[in-house]
Order: sequence, then structure tokens, then C-alpha cells
Amino acid sequence: MDMQWFLDRDPFARMLGIRLIEAGPGYAKTAMDIADNLKNGAGIAHGGAVFTLADLAFAVASNSHGKLSLAVAAAISYVKAGTGGTLYAEAKEVSLGARMGTYAIAITNDAGEAVAAFQGTVYRKDTPYTRETA
Repeated sequence: MDMQWFLDRDPFARMLGIRLIEAGPGYAKTAMDIADNLKNGAGIAHGGAVFTLADLAFAVASNSHGKLSLAVAAAISYVKAGTGGTLYAEAKEVSLGARMGTYAIAITNDAGEAVAAFQGTVYRKDTPYTRETA
């Protein structure tokens, strides 16, 4: 499923260097290299950058069904310092209803170790949202 158009419309994610690796119905995987400008004062991936990486995977997965889906809740737990060369966020649909959808996003490092866990809920509008309608 081609959801690259979604990332192309997000200048903030592009500024952070986030890439869309894979997408499918209710699924997305993103990646972000941990450049020096994305590190905090302790020299590890900034929590805001990690959140944004997960949020982009969440947004792609939730909007993959062709309806405009907007976050109504999101939470993240950081379990390990974001170190290494690249971080990955993999979003999986947990539940999908007519109006709401819930997603679990796992953030990992190059070694496949958990860095953070993100959970988000979207409100699904009746508005079509595809490459052609966006």
C-alpha cells in the first residue's frame, strides 16, 4: 500500500528525516536516523523526536483506511535510551470501529531492543482522506 503521499504532506516529519518503510491497512513502519540535532543534552535521542517518529507511524496506520483519522489521545512510555544509528516505529491496529481506532506502536533501536511503547486512539471522521482527496 502506497502511503508515501501522507509523509510527503508532513513537513515537520520530513524535517526530522523520518522515512516511511512500509504501510498496509492498519499498519505502518517508520524510521529515523539519530542525527546530532535530534539528541538531547544527555546525548541520546530526544523524547520529542521519538514521540514524533511513533506519532507518524500511528498517523499513517490510522489513515490507511481512507477516512480522515485524527488523534484524540496518545501516550508514550520510554523504556530504554534511544541510542544507535536508527530508531524504528511499528504501528499495529488494535481495534477499528466506525468512529474510533486504537493503535499500539513499538519503538525499537538498530538491535531490535525496545526503546519506547506508544499507544494512540483516533477519531475517524466521515471525510474521505486519500492521495486524491488530500
